[in-house]
Amino acid sequence: MPSGSASAGSKSVGNGSTGSPAENGSAGLSERSLRTRSRKSGISTGIEYSSEGSPIAARARPPAAIGSRRSRPGSAEAAHTRPALPSLTGARWWAAFAVFLLHALVFLPVYPFQKSELFRHLHQAMPMQLGAAGVTFFFVLSGFIIYWSFRPGSSVRRFYWRRVLKIYPTHLVAAVAFVLVAGVPLTRPVVWAPNLALVHTWVPKWSTVGGLNVPSWSLGAEMLFYLCFPLALPLVRRVRPERVLWVMAGLLLAIVALHTAYFLWVPGPKGIANAFAPRLVPGDASPFFELHASPAWFAQPDIPVAQSYWLSYSFPLSRLPEFFLGVLAARLVLEGRWRNTRLTPPLLALAVAYAATWIVPVNYKMSALLLAPMTAVVATLAARDLAGIRGLEASPRMVWFGNISFAFYLIQFPVMVLVTRLLIGGRRFGPVGWVGFAALCLVLSTAAAAAIYHWVDAPLMRRFAGRHAGERSRATRAPVPAIGTPAPS
Repeated sequence: MPSGSASAGSKSVGNGSTGSPAENGSAGLSERSLRTRSRKSGISTGIEYSSEGSPIAARARPPAAIGSRRSRPGSAEAAHTRPALPSLTGARWWAAFAVFLLHALVFLPVYPFQKSELFRHLHQAMPMQLGAAGVTFFFVLSGFIIYWSFRPGSSVRRFYWRRVLKIYPTHLVAAVAFVLVAGVPLTRPVVWAPNLALVHTWVPKWSTVGGLNVPSWSLGAEMLFYLCFPLALPLVRRVRPERVLWVMAGLLLAIVALHTAYFLWVPGPKGIANAFAPRLVPGDASPFFELHASPAWFAQPDIPVAQSYWLSYSFPLSRLPEFFLGVLAARLVLEGRWRNTRLTPPLLALAVAYAATWIVPVNYKMSALLLAPMTAVVATLAARDLAGIRGLEASPRMVWFGNISFAFYLIQFPVMVLVTRLLIGGRRFGPVGWVGFAALCLVLSTAAAAAIYHWVDAPLMRRFAGRHAGERSRATRAPVPAIGTPAPS
């Protein structure tokens, strides 16, 4: 979602990124492998498949069955028969769409609409934390899916290879698209090189944090998540099942304490106002560039950002605990300790937490208040899949939208830049014009995302994500314990 400074003129979105929507649509083993092993073992996964072999429904056993005596979470059987979770895939689209709504509001410079009272009221109803909620969902979901789908016996090298292959090709396509449509000056490496390498969020400067395709900021955090997962996995496995909830509570308290420290001792905004707004230029004619894609932006030697905001929102280390909340939530579901399948309670809690973001300082608006109910939503969606409860988010159409959500998240800003240059710049439009351009960007972004997913992402994953080139089989080595097996503490 847009990154922004706390001044009234700032706005820029960060990860609307995946857990970003960067994870594969269905957690667990490949569908073909899952079906083959299920037939051999006589175990029913409860997954129905279309003629193409993709999962279209989950009619699995109740969540408790995965951790039952017949299939203990630590057993090889449990580790090798984890079913797909289509609801989590479909839900990714709604998170990406929330980010899109905010981006369309602030990144389409439709004048004089963006200078009107109507826009001000609309932005008050759809503030920065709308897109931030989508990012928070992605980060928690990323941890959940990574733990759920990690294959016992996989090498760390293969894990890293798959994660890079999932993230970088789509990121590079979107970055190249942005460079072309925005006319990024390649003679200034500070504008594009840190972003291309996904290290830009480690430096608190707007010229690097938001210097290229703005939504890609969240991928810097995702890369840290992936780096840390194999290293922290032994510690995660050492937590006894009955202590997982306590560890999650401790993580939540640590996150609140961290943001409180940022609020108290780091320079930055201290009020509760939603002080993020588009950066506007003089005149009633729409500009040809939104500021984050303008030549003036790329020419600036330095664009500082409020330190407390950067630490609270963009700094990868600050977001790392959110990923591990998702990891631990996956353990709860896998071990049958999360039995709730009713979506209403966690969604109501999420709505209350979201409403509370209007009355807390900026440091708490972006994720801290939303994490507990968001984690509950993710766990509940997974539990519903395991219980065979099919909602809208688990439908084949929503699963398809979820699969393209990562590309949709990254390509939307380049599409908005292109539409601004070709159709908006130099003209005047009211609210109807903005709605029309937002709808056009939605259609174009969805079409571009589908093309990237089907012609870049999916083929590359099929071709290269199996065994790393040159990596010899490790089947003869000592078996790696199942992910779900908590080692004694």
